[in-house]
Amino acid sequence: MSIGDRLRTERESLGLSQPKFAAIAGTTKQTLFSWESGKTAPDGFQLAALAVAGVNVGYVLTGEREGPAPEVLTAEERVMLDYFRQASPQVRKAALGALLSAGLPAIGNAMPSTITQTISAPVWGGVAGGNIHKK
Repeated sequence: MSIGDRLRTERESLGLSQPKFAAIAGTTKQTLFSWESGKTAPDGFQLAALAVAGVNVGYVLTGEREGPAPEVLTAEERVMLDYFRQASPQVRKAALGALLSAGLPAIGNAMPSTITQTISAPVWGGVAGGNIHKK
């Protein structure tokens, strides 16, 4: 399967028409057709734009899928995530609290009360700065 074939597969899996997919890459439908037919290939800037839209660029270039395909976010989800990332810790906590109190089904342990970390490493001649117990 060629780069063009894999690019078409990714476009179709995202449910995008050629004009919409081309617009995401900042190009025309004719150029996209040239890519999908194997006559030319997108450049790095175009691939980066497609990656933001959910295209598995590693798969397009190599034919190898590394783990599960990334989940494609809707425009609404992207806006929410952008605001969440820019928010203060207090605003993030309030937003999560609002969602958790909305009666939605639990998704794992969204807000653990305790976080535990275990580190195993050899210790030579002493304490490295914390609660390290030699075995």
